[in-house]
Amino acid sequence: MNTDRTAVEELIYDSCMLLDRNDYKGFMALCHPQFHYKIVAYSPEIKREMAWLDHDRDELENLFNTLPKHNSDRSPLTRNAVVYKVAVDEGRQQADVVSALQVYRTALDGGATQLFAVGKYFDTVSLAGDRPKLVNRKVALDTRDLGWGYHVPL
Repeated sequence: MNTDRTAVEELIYDSCMLLDRNDYKGFMALCHPQFHYKIVAYSPEIKREMAWLDHDRDELENLFNTLPKHNSDRSPLTRNAVVYKVAVDEGRQQADVVSALQVYRTALDGGATQLFAVGKYFDTVSLAGDRPKLVNRKVALDTRDLGWGYHVPL
């Protein structure tokens, strides 16, 4: 196995670009068969972590397939990730990756852009194949008010 930090970083950045384009099939192509996706936020009021989305690969694909049926805010989102750390475990053929995340929303009516959400990606990446694959993504948000109508992963 030849570990290439650049390939791991490009995986994270590609995942953002594909989600920005609503290319869910392309995003899923970056994911391992055992992929798991979760969005959480810590609530100081209840003093615990809240899970807002918790799906395995099949559940996430089903969500993507049903998105056209959802009453959703269609304003485009732009994800800006900055990879902070890539910790490679050669024995397990995987890397744990921490990235800062900012998500911007551009309103369809008027085109104003505003910061929508802030948090971090905690990704587990498989290095076993010919290219890195996402095995697990936990989105830990600082933002706790996303409004209504967003069903797409961040």
